[in-house]
Amino acid sequence: MDQQPPGDRAAAGSGVPTPTCYRHPDRETGISCTRCERPVCPECMVSASVGFQCPDCVRQGSGTGHHPAAGRPRTLAGGSVAADPRLVTKVLLGINLAVFLLVTVRPGLVGDLTLLGRAWDPSPPPGAVEGVAEGQWYRLVTSMFLHQEVVHLGFNMLGLWWLGGQLEAALGRSRYLALYLLSGFAGSALTYLLAAQNQPSLGASGAVYGLFGATAVLMRRMNYDMRPVLILLAVNLAFTFFNRDGIAWQAHVGGLIAGVAIAVGMVHAPRERRTVVQTGTCALVLLASLGIIVARTLALT
Repeated sequence: MDQQPPGDRAAAGSGVPTPTCYRHPDRETGISCTRCERPVCPECMVSASVGFQCPDCVRQGSGTGHHPAAGRPRTLAGGSVAADPRLVTKVLLGINLAVFLLVTVRPGLVGDLTLLGRAWDPSPPPGAVEGVAEGQWYRLVTSMFLHQEVVHLGFNMLGLWWLGGQLEAALGRSRYLALYLLSGFAGSALTYLLAAQNQPSLGASGAVYGLFGATAVLMRRMNYDMRPVLILLAVNLAFTFFNRDGIAWQAHVGGLIAGVAIAVGMVHAPRERRTVVQTGTCALVLLASLGIIVARTLALT
C-alpha cells in the first residue's frame, strides 16, 4: 500500500493538500505564522499581538518584530543579566593583586606609577621634574590599582568584593565598570587638585568609595534598609578625617561624590531615555574630572 507524504495529504472530499506543521510533519494544521507564513500546529504556535508566530520567529525577534536583545532579561539599570554577576569584580580584583605582586618584585615601579602632582626626581639625571603636571597623565589611572602594603590592599579588596558583586548584578557589567573607573578617576583628580604637589598618593580607595556611594543610592532606590551601609560609610569617613596620616582623604571624597552622581543617573534614568541619561551622567563626571586636571596643571606649570 502506498503511503502519501504528510505534506501532500488531501482534505476529506477535496483535492487540496492540508498543510502540516513545519516542526511536526505528521500533524495537520490550518494555522500559519504571521511573520514567515509557515504552518504551525497548536503545540508550536505562540500568541503574538496579531495572530500567532512560530518558535523560530519568536526566538529571532522576541515575537514583537524587535531586535532579539529586546526580549532578554535586564538589570535594574537596563544592563544585560550575566551568567556570572561577579565577573568584572573578579577581574578588577585580579588586576589589583597582579599589580601588587609586580611592585613587590620590582619596588622601583611604585615611584613610577603612583599619583604625583609635580616634584623633583632625586634620581639621575639630577634636576629632572616628574608628575602629572609634566605630562605623566597615566599616573591618574595607574595609581588606582597600586598598593604598597598588604593591609591597605586587603581593606580595599574586601570593600570591592563586598560592594562590587551586588552593584555589578544590579547595574550590569559595562555600567558597573564605568562606575568603578570613573569614581577612581574622579578621586585621583580631586587628589591632584587639593593635595600638595609633591605628595604621592596611591590605592583603590577612590573607586571603592564610589561603590559605597552607589550602594547607598541603589538601596534607597529599592527601598532597602540603608542603615548598615550608612553606618559603615560613616565609620570609614570618620576614620578618613580623624586619622589623616597616610590617608588621601581627597580620593575618598572625590570617589564618593562621583559614585553617588553616577548611580543616581543610572538607577533613576527614565526607561525611554535610559541610555542617553546614563551616558550623559558618566560624560559629565568625566568632563568635570578632566576640567579639574587641566585647571590644576595650568596652576602648577
